[in-house]
Amino acid sequence: MEASSAEIPFNAIAPPVFNGENYQVWAIRMEAYLDANDLWEAVEEDYQVLPLPDNPTMAQMKSFKERKARKSKAKNCLFAAVSSSIFTKIMSLKTAFDIWNYLKKEYEGNEKIKGMQVLNLVREFEIQKMKESETIKEYSDRLLNIVNKVRLFGTEFADTRIVQKILVTVPERFEATISSLENTKDLSKIGLAELIHALQAQEQRRLMRSEGSVEGALAAKVQTNQGGKGKYKGNKKEGSDSSKSDFPPCKHCNKKGHPPSKCWRRPDVKCEKCQKMGHHQKICKSNIQKVVAQVDLQQKNVVQVADHERSNYS
Repeated sequence: MEASSAEIPFNAIAPPVFNGENYQVWAIRMEAYLDANDLWEAVEEDYQVLPLPDNPTMAQMKSFKERKARKSKAKNCLFAAVSSSIFTKIMSLKTAFDIWNYLKKEYEGNEKIKGMQVLNLVREFEIQKMKESETIKEYSDRLLNIVNKVRLFGTEFADTRIVQKILVTVPERFEATISSLENTKDLSKIGLAELIHALQAQEQRRLMRSEGSVEGALAAKVQTNQGGKGKYKGNKKEGSDSSKSDFPPCKHCNKKGHPPSKCWRRPDVKCEKCQKMGHHQKICKSNIQKVVAQVDLQQKNVVQVADHERSNYS
């Protein structure tokens, strides 16, 4: 108990190591590390530790010792926070203040270079467009990754620009949600998180509808095939719909027409398609994705045929 409650030693937590890349990220993390250990003042201000006067008081001796130790610890921290190749460049510097400024000048670059880097990132942001195969989360994460790099250079980048970017670059399948938001909210004031959540909700509803449609179509096909195999007697088919309707709702899927032992959603059934438990391969989501892709392809073919017909009549 005493060991777990004791204060963590100064050198128990290693500082982030800089290897010459992503200086802006390292500088933010290193400043936070030094500040948490009460050492940032020694780096930022480069204060002088004056010699003790004759007959110093206990308070003066304590302050002298603490300030001197703080400068030494800050320098040692920076030495430990760089790779060996960078250490050889700073090992002759005397203070943490000098080390910090050298690294900043060497790796952050001047204002002109930073301006060019920011401009390139902004251009990269502007040409982004959501892919048909992407989810809203994947697309928004891709945009935020670029924006955060811009912000690391000290350049402001408002969330409203990201909102506007998403609104005009998402595929047509999100038009219904965007139209609904236009009718109920001021899109110039909508938050980034709110927009992403709204689009993700539509994404989820669309997936659920696709899954339900495919599952229903597959079930109908199986029932039709089974019904066609019935025996005929006196122009009447034996056994089928009336007997199936006698089954109560299944405990697995709450649907009628089959016993629980034949249910495609039994927890003990293993899908041969994705190797996961809890569903039959006939209702596997991989099948759903194939059907959705086929429907999209058919719709594109219909549009192409219609365009061709119009061009022939014009």
